[in-house]
Amino acid sequence: MESAAGMDGTTMDPTAMTSKLRLVSLTLTLLAYALNCPGQQDPAVIRVDVAHPGAAISPQMFGIFFEDINFAADGGLYPELVKNRSFEFDDPLTGWHAIMVINGQGIERPKGELAVHGEDPLNAANPHYLRVRAYEPGYGFWNAGFRGMGVQGGAEYRFSAYVRSGGPRTIRATITDGSGREIGSGKLEGFDGQWKRYETVIRANATVERAQLNLFVDEKGSVDLDMVSLFPVDTWNHRPNGLRKDLVQLLYDMHPGFIRFPGGCIVEGRQLATRYRWKTTVGDIAERKTIVNRWNDEFDQKPAPDYFQSFGLGFYEYFQLAEDIGARPLPILNCGMACQFNSSETASLDELHEYVQDALDLIEFANGPVTSPWGKLRAQMGHPDPFHLEMIGVGNEQWGSRYIERYKVFAAELKAKHPEIKLVVAAGPAPSGEPFDSMWSNWRQLMPDFVDEHYYMPPEWFLANSGRYDHYDRSGPKVFAGEYAAQTSGTTKPDNRNNWRAAIAEAAFMTGLERNGDVVQMSSYAPLMAHVNAWQWTPDAIWFDNLRSYGTPDYYVQKVFANNAGTRVVPVTPLAEGNLYTSASIDERTHELIVKAINVSQSPRPVEIRLDGFAGSVPAHSTIMQSADLNAENSFDNPKAIAPESSSVEVRSGTLSVQLPPWSVNVYRVPMQ
Repeated sequence: MESAAGMDGTTMDPTAMTSKLRLVSLTLTLLAYALNCPGQQDPAVIRVDVAHPGAAISPQMFGIFFEDINFAADGGLYPELVKNRSFEFDDPLTGWHAIMVINGQGIERPKGELAVHGEDPLNAANPHYLRVRAYEPGYGFWNAGFRGMGVQGGAEYRFSAYVRSGGPRTIRATITDGSGREIGSGKLEGFDGQWKRYETVIRANATVERAQLNLFVDEKGSVDLDMVSLFPVDTWNHRPNGLRKDLVQLLYDMHPGFIRFPGGCIVEGRQLATRYRWKTTVGDIAERKTIVNRWNDEFDQKPAPDYFQSFGLGFYEYFQLAEDIGARPLPILNCGMACQFNSSETASLDELHEYVQDALDLIEFANGPVTSPWGKLRAQMGHPDPFHLEMIGVGNEQWGSRYIERYKVFAAELKAKHPEIKLVVAAGPAPSGEPFDSMWSNWRQLMPDFVDEHYYMPPEWFLANSGRYDHYDRSGPKVFAGEYAAQTSGTTKPDNRNNWRAAIAEAAFMTGLERNGDVVQMSSYAPLMAHVNAWQWTPDAIWFDNLRSYGTPDYYVQKVFANNAGTRVVPVTPLAEGNLYTSASIDERTHELIVKAINVSQSPRPVEIRLDGFAGSVPAHSTIMQSADLNAENSFDNPKAIAPESSSVEVRSGTLSVQLPPWSVNVYRVPMQ
């Protein structure tokens, strides 16, 4: 993920480029109008050379990139409802509030007090806890959740906490709606003077988007609390520390080839001290060290001082998620450099051993036998079988000589000890110019397995660059289009939209990725998720609130391509002509030809798709996304305003005659024997 500041410390604003590309777009639009006006209705001919399939297409061609931005993890995919459950935020009482009562003089006051302590904590990784002093029976306090707590009527929620008490014997919990009406209750009891975990299950009797959890101590005295949790029982695959079902379902439905995690700039940290360290995110969740999220104050227009990472969603859960959705895991590790848009702090080469060892230990955690130290931990967490890790990213969005030096150290040791692991490197934050050109010059000499390119550009750029990879060096490293999304207003601008104008431009660009499957072997849209009430960056593929979620048009474009990815490129003409963008492939698994045709014009396009080398007549399957309104978007109320629609078409004597709707993405699957 690219940050808000440029390489020279100034704001990156592609206004000049946008103006130029908009002029190009206007010219193309006028050309399209001329081509599609009355009297110009002869069918366009798309020729597909079925008899001569070309390069193989990677099964990881279309994947997903997850970063904990926009409250995508805590408050999102990781469905813990209690914010700051371990009291480790910079302000350790963030999210927690005393319940006030009115005394006889009409003055509000609490019946006790809340204080955070550090002596004799639960464990060293979680050094703070809450001490509750009840001066009167019935002292209460509450947690606000992540912009409230979403609870479903009839659903069960596991309320738990580590408790140490030599006095009060119970803690009573209620869930209430915005008016204070109780919609569920439970209690923890049986405490002694030692830290122990207690739990109960609360069933909610109403659906509330912004509920709150209230806790009450009904006896005088003090009680210590830590890891206070309210967690849905019904998670993906019913795991106790599982993930939010509707969000995982959206990912599963994409059938992604890979999942890149955990970021993004959070891998780097604003300083090395706050970098992502995978070893602190595995094992017992009560022993995972909470740190600040680097996105909490990156943008002045969207500050989020309550944005921290609990790492309840850690590397074990990421690997598990990859397995659940049928995707290859692609973890990205810090290379000894903090974010170059922020501090640019860099570990010395003498200090780099720790970073390289983290990579070696991660390979052991993912793939090692249960008799190895890290393989044993994986087995203890519930997964004795390996996760089949095949690739690792060294750094996120770095550039320059310092990065090259540190990559060489990583590559030398990783390739010597694990030649089976492919390495992914970065080409910097932009798709052209410096440092992009100099980084590629170095990578062509050093030959890493993949080079990660990022482009957050206007829709017009994506249309103009559908042929970007047509002339790339076929003998160089493979390309990973790791982060891209059309920016309708400008990079990092808060008014970017997930509209059809952006999504159809991305679809046109993606035909070029697929046509060049011998060069581009992975690609992913970014960012993946955003909480509608707590986001920092837009556009995003999936939007959600505390109860609901929906895929944007951009999400459905990604889904259509991922669900219709062939195994081998098939030559097709024209590639990008007259606002018509095409690609074709063979799916050797299902014995089908797949043709994609994107009509980026305001008029319908009669088209003949001629299958050279195939003269059969067969029924075929079509998938179409379309909208006459380029500003159209999906929403909670209309989540599939723009979404794929399926139908049947006929191939007659090797020709498929169709009419492409205005502004449409069209996919045809033709059975081939």
